[in-house]
Amino acid sequence: MSTSDKAQTGKSTDVDTVETQEWLDSLEAVLDREGPERAHFLLEQLTDLARRSGSNIPYSPHTAYVNTIPPGLEPRHPGNIAMEERIRSYIRWNAMAMVVKANKHNPEDGGDLGGHIASFASLATMFGCGQNHFWHAESENHGGDLVYFQGHSSPGVYGRAYIEGRLSEDQLDNFRQEVGGRGLPSYPHPKLMPEFWQFPTVSMGLGPLMAIYQARFLKYLHARGIADTSNRKVWVFCGDGEMDEPESLGAISLAAREKLDNLIFVINCNLQRLDGPVRGNGKIIQELEGEFRGSGWNVIKLIWGGYWDPLLARDKDGILRKVMQETVDGEYQACKANDGAYVREHFFGKDPRLLEMVSRMSDEEIWRLNRGGHDPYKVYAAFDAAQNTVGQPTVILAKTIKGYGLGSVAQGQNPAHQQKKLDINSLRDFRNRFNIPVTDEQLEDLPYYKPAEDSPEMKYLREHREKLGGYYPRRRPQADEKLKVPALDVFKAVLEPTSEGREISTTQAFVRFLNQLLRDKQLGERVVPILADESRTFGMEGLFRQIGIYAPEGQKYTPVDKNQVMYYKESANGQLLQEGINEAGAFASWIAAATSYSTNNRIMIPFFIYYSMFGFQRVGDLAWAAGDMQSRGFLLGGTAGRTTLNGEGLQHEDGHSHILSSTIPNCVSYDPTFAHEVAVIMQHGLKRMVEDQENVYYYITLMNENYAQPGLKEGDAEGIIKGMYKLQSTTGGKQHVQLMGSGTILREVIKAQELLKQDWDISSDVWSVTSFTELRREGLDVDRHNLLNPDGKPQVPYITQQLSATDGPIVASTDYMKLFADQVRDFMPKGRTYRVLGTDGFGRSDFRYKLREHFEVDRHFVVLAALKALADDRTIDKSKVSEAIQKYGIDINKANPHHA
Repeated sequence: MSTSDKAQTGKSTDVDTVETQEWLDSLEAVLDREGPERAHFLLEQLTDLARRSGSNIPYSPHTAYVNTIPPGLEPRHPGNIAMEERIRSYIRWNAMAMVVKANKHNPEDGGDLGGHIASFASLATMFGCGQNHFWHAESENHGGDLVYFQGHSSPGVYGRAYIEGRLSEDQLDNFRQEVGGRGLPSYPHPKLMPEFWQFPTVSMGLGPLMAIYQARFLKYLHARGIADTSNRKVWVFCGDGEMDEPESLGAISLAAREKLDNLIFVINCNLQRLDGPVRGNGKIIQELEGEFRGSGWNVIKLIWGGYWDPLLARDKDGILRKVMQETVDGEYQACKANDGAYVREHFFGKDPRLLEMVSRMSDEEIWRLNRGGHDPYKVYAAFDAAQNTVGQPTVILAKTIKGYGLGSVAQGQNPAHQQKKLDINSLRDFRNRFNIPVTDEQLEDLPYYKPAEDSPEMKYLREHREKLGGYYPRRRPQADEKLKVPALDVFKAVLEPTSEGREISTTQAFVRFLNQLLRDKQLGERVVPILADESRTFGMEGLFRQIGIYAPEGQKYTPVDKNQVMYYKESANGQLLQEGINEAGAFASWIAAATSYSTNNRIMIPFFIYYSMFGFQRVGDLAWAAGDMQSRGFLLGGTAGRTTLNGEGLQHEDGHSHILSSTIPNCVSYDPTFAHEVAVIMQHGLKRMVEDQENVYYYITLMNENYAQPGLKEGDAEGIIKGMYKLQSTTGGKQHVQLMGSGTILREVIKAQELLKQDWDISSDVWSVTSFTELRREGLDVDRHNLLNPDGKPQVPYITQQLSATDGPIVASTDYMKLFADQVRDFMPKGRTYRVLGTDGFGRSDFRYKLREHFEVDRHFVVLAALKALADDRTIDKSKVSEAIQKYGIDINKANPHHA
């Protein structure tokens, strides 16, 4: 056998071709008579026997570089291919025209707006197939499929919506011009188009992650009997370059483990990312096949279009398959960036037998050899197989061309992603390529095209969408159901003072509140507790037995702690979602529940409690996506503050999560100190999100530090919600100061009040500030109103109103960076000194009192700050400040904690 023959057959030489053929004939007979499942079983048995006999037969997750579904097994396409191609061409034109128009502005008009044409150009056939045959909108007969559109493909979705009459020409003309309220956002944004887009899929990587947990949440709702989701699918379109994002592949094992056969990934393998090839020296489809197949997914490779079928059928010796396998993506990219002659020379020219195979084909015919993602027959076959897969999630690896149809300026070119302008010749070529009824005279104006209402195309389009429940995408902005929130006094156990000698933490207060809510007849079943493997840390292990941990297959083992009251109990209809050490996954689960009012017409109430040190710094991009999706639910940052998690240290102590949460406009943030504050805030949050269906979500920090709870006093609830209230006062001092605090450091402020009176005869008011963030937001609203209404009576911010009726300088101390309390400085009463203490710097591991001393936020520093403020106001002698430094043993030479 020649060297070339050996190479064709693989790594080893076939020493007995007759025996090989007998085995192959046997396998073919089994496939023909008993089907692929029986054949798979027999192959598994043979492999197992060989391994047990000592032969090393490694498993390969890779298959040949050809389509998974052979031509003979493709179902008949049910549509009118010519009609669908015409509609698809019109949408391509509208998408292109929209982006090019948006970038015709002169630099003096504000410069380029950007936009992307190439991604949709590669996806158009697949989007069209989904729209015509697969994607159900929510209707009486169907809960609706959920589609995560590839973010950069939005122009194509808009182009179709224009033809459907859902978007106006004016809106298309204002693509990426959103400030006036008429424009269309660059990417899918539910916040900006609340009745259109369901999911934000940019930043890249978040779509795949969120979609997996969305599919799991549909199963969860069904298992718990809250909604019938058995016929719904979650479709996820993402790019091959996007799969480099860690989030894209981070949860694929969960999808296989929980058998999410309602989940379909479609990875648009156009082989290019922003700067160049995704894998120039490799094969991204093969790589992704290994990742997904190895994780337990059903993998459908959609590589070659139908024009390749005759060539593959003639490839009896496997020469074509071999060259297909050995050609790297950088070469494939070059093939579609050039022409048929180039393909003949550089692809088929790799073997003289291949050149002979295509010798009777013209260069034009070679150029017509299409990729699978652009073949409507192949796409339909892949979608149909994916939709009917049982017991596994499915990924379709669809090979396409970046910038398909955009000619030499973009098709298959490295800069295709950034391409947003086309010259007149390129426009003419595009028009001719897709037979768009636009004249040469009209080309410069780039008119959008919509067929006449009574045209066959419009009738076809509407008929197919009516069968699928209506136009898509479509978002439900409110749930139909009306739920009533329990009154505040229902949570009496959390509102009352603790008995003498008894102490609890605000974390325990939250758990008590949650337990009471779980007992509510209407809302109890809608509660979704979510944990990232910290149940025992937060005292929530009692929920294991009470409501069970969701596990689709139930509990197949006897837990080691079964003899304990709070044993680990998994259940097929469990209520608690235990996500393991996985904050991103838990947050994605929370988003699925927090948007259930929209995606499922079922209001759910998710509570995700986690270490605040793993808070917004770890899941910040998802937190912004949650805001965009109009999420409603509670995020609880446990053991919060820089000095509260006393045993962890450097990176693990949170002094900044409230700074980060404050940047998200619809995230309502609180840092309560006492149990009654937690109860008031959460009950009010429930009313806003559940009863009033307001599009906000809550971030509340909690502490594991135990102390006595004073209970709710009459009249304080309003201030708790607004952000501050007067907790207690001392009187009769020579001077008076205002002391503000939040979270665990408020207790240091209370101790400082005692020291000021006892050691310095200075009286004070202590203010519990539950939210510096909400105080600032209200102050900014008032400031803006006054700016825009100069002739009206000026409004006064709430914080200014409260402090204006008091005397003396103001000191604030928190367990967060100084910036946290400093954000309300502009709203201090005029002429009043305001000093802020905070925990800037890296964390440390030590006892809490030592940490508070280190960060200079403890009672002694509060006293010192108050004395310094009085001295600056010249109401006491500055020697009192030096005297306090000596009295409390404050080391003036120690390093600034910010630099320590």
